[in-house]
Amino acid sequence: MKTFKISGIKNMIFGISIVMMMVSLGACSKKVVFLPSSVVPAAEGHVKVKKDGNDNYAISLKVSNLAEVDKMQPPKKTYVVWMETDRGLTRNLGQVISSKNLNANFDTVSSHKPVMIFLTAEDNENVQHPGDVVLSTAKFRD
Repeated sequence: MKTFKISGIKNMIFGISIVMMMVSLGACSKKVVFLPSSVVPAAEGHVKVKKDGNDNYAISLKVSNLAEVDKMQPPKKTYVVWMETDRGLTRNLGQVISSKNLNANFDTVSSHKPVMIFLTAEDNENVQHPGDVVLSTAKFRD
């Protein structure tokens, strides 16, 4: 079995190529933190948005210290994740469930480009229009 050594220049070019590929992949991903909230002041977290090869957007949300929704005033049934799109539309992305340790994770894919993600506390996860905002990101910058 023959083994081949990569010369110093070829090794350097290969290394630079890998770094450039990693940088370009990282440029497609955006991490945005949630703004402080007066409704759920202990809550903190972030949203990651990554465009895939099919021009869809993978959205991943993580929140810690998210108060139990039934302890809010007035009590509600569920948290709903929403996004504002680059076309000015507001979309219900789905229900997020907080665990007993007050952490919440949510993952979805959208064909619409998000410019802001926010959570509301609702009586029904199928609502068509958002109620009062509980937690929000700022508008994403390109």
